[in-house]
Amino acid sequence: MAWDEWEQLKADAARRSPMRMQLNQLSANGGAGGGGTSGDLVVNQDDLGAVGHEAYTLFLDLHTDTDLNRDGAGSTMPAAAALKSHGFEMGGALGLTSEVWAAQAKTVLQACAHISNHLDYSKKLHAQDDAEIAAVMRSRDGSAESVSEISQYFK
Repeated sequence: MAWDEWEQLKADAARRSPMRMQLNQLSANGGAGGGGTSGDLVVNQDDLGAVGHEAYTLFLDLHTDTDLNRDGAGSTMPAAAALKSHGFEMGGALGLTSEVWAAQAKTVLQACAHISNHLDYSKKLHAQDDAEIAAVMRSRDGSAESVSEISQYFK
């Protein structure tokens, strides 16, 4: 491709869809970038709790249904040993598959536990932060001062 042809293609693309970039500011309509109408930071406690609960439920379901017992072998490892003892090569492959499955299932279980614990912690922390900020930042009429009002002080 010749340089002139490349420049022509870039110019054509720029005419079809002009590039716009917007960083660290509200959208032109004054709302949040996601289409909201307020510039305030909002963390919905119910959403955090719901996702944390779902992660905990998934943890419980996986723990029950993944064929893992205390040593991580479940019922598959005894089956693999029985096959191997009878001379079936499939016993070794089944044992390896069971080991890989157990390792991956434990990783997913740990991830679910971390998500659940972190969201429970975040929910409590945000509630404490909100209460502390509300106690410190008050408007003249005694109501909590919004983030957009506070940001006016920094302009």
